[in-house]
Amino acid sequence: MTIRVLLADDQTLVRVAFALLVESAPDMEVVGQAGTGRAAVELARSERADLIVMDIRMPDLDGIEATRLLAGDEDLAGVKVLMLTTYDTDEHVVEALRAGASGFLVKDTKPAELLDAIRTVAAGESLLSPGPTSRLIARALRAPAAPPSLGAEGPEGLSEREREVLSLVARGLNNTEIAEALGLSPLTAKTHVSRIMGKLGARDRAQLVIVAYESGLVRPGGAVG
Repeated sequence: MTIRVLLADDQTLVRVAFALLVESAPDMEVVGQAGTGRAAVELARSERADLIVMDIRMPDLDGIEATRLLAGDEDLAGVKVLMLTTYDTDEHVVEALRAGASGFLVKDTKPAELLDAIRTVAAGESLLSPGPTSRLIARALRAPAAPPSLGAEGPEGLSEREREVLSLVARGLNNTEIAEALGLSPLTAKTHVSRIMGKLGARDRAQLVIVAYESGLVRPGGAVG
């Protein structure tokens, strides 16, 4: 199946370069380009994009607010957002994940890695690099923040095994790695992750990472609470 990709960045040269790269992949096509977050939301509606490669910093409506609008629109519930940032220390990435982004990349990512990231996010997985993610969340937690918005009970309503799985998700492990760490089958690990998402009301693994850190289940640096 062909992945329909929308590119949103206020720099024309960046969009053109990404478009050439995406179009070179046999399983992808570029269905639109936008220079603002508002234009990205409108094009997502009209062009039925599967995934948006979204820059954080744009005029008119930035990538975070655009992502929040996409996540809040039932007609666009299936649209995935892969956020771009100039530096992996951009504190706005945490806010983007809260808004509904499924992952992030820095702009100097290698071409092959960008294509792999698009495939990963389009398939329903999140793209989270453990090191940068921990640093970003640690930075965000230094300032006063709203309490976790996912799930009324939070991790306290999970079983002990589910809390173990959630802590590993928050450290950036995929289902296969979680299975190996806990002595489970990959299918069982996947089932646990799905159940946790359902209990916490999370749309993807990226939101599981946020709630794990905000609740104190996992502390910056990888420690489990």
